[in-house]
Amino acid sequence: MQSLGLDVLFKGSNFLRLLGGLWVAVRISLVSVAISIALGIPAGILMTSNRKVVKGIFRVYLEIVRIMPQMVLLFIVYFGTTRVFGWNLSAEVSAIIVFVFWGCAEMGDLVRGALISIPRIQYESAQALGMDAMTSFRYVILPQTVRRLIPLSINLITRMIKTTSLVMMIGIVEVLKVGQQIIEANRKTSPNAAFGIFAVVLLMYFLICWPVSRLAVYLEKRWA
Repeated sequence: MQSLGLDVLFKGSNFLRLLGGLWVAVRISLVSVAISIALGIPAGILMTSNRKVVKGIFRVYLEIVRIMPQMVLLFIVYFGTTRVFGWNLSAEVSAIIVFVFWGCAEMGDLVRGALISIPRIQYESAQALGMDAMTSFRYVILPQTVRRLIPLSINLITRMIKTTSLVMMIGIVEVLKVGQQIIEANRKTSPNAAFGIFAVVLLMYFLICWPVSRLAVYLEKRWA
């Protein structure tokens, strides 16, 4: 076991430190996802607007999010805003801002796709039954949209959890950063520590993301 570098895990509180770092990553992703869903739903509804100005603004927003790497956004928010605007943002708050900026765009696009996937005949049938626009949206369109949206939203959660590994670049001590600290502290006594530590980190991410991913697959099949 020593040849794989796993012996380092049982020194002191190293394993507990890794778990603590994993919780930091999960906490950032959960907060970011919750805010992204709250903001992304109205954003997605606005994306279906017939107004060209509104659609154009959200199209530019989506393109910026999809083209610019999250790493660049992290540096802009954390390092750039503190110098240009004098804001005293913590690294964790900066990470949440960036992930919400990204997640809101992704969630909005998912909502937009779910809404436009509803067949036109559903709207017409609701109108034929005497429902007004709000009533038909509440009782006919919204339930179908939610069933299409939930599995996709769950996949967004796994993507965000994995992307939180980038926050170590702005000094947040999450699971990868903790792993690097443990490796550096045991470089001489356990030269193979990198393999064992990063393998455990990989397993931790898998154990967090795999059940969530399987839940999305289950819901997709059940609601197909």
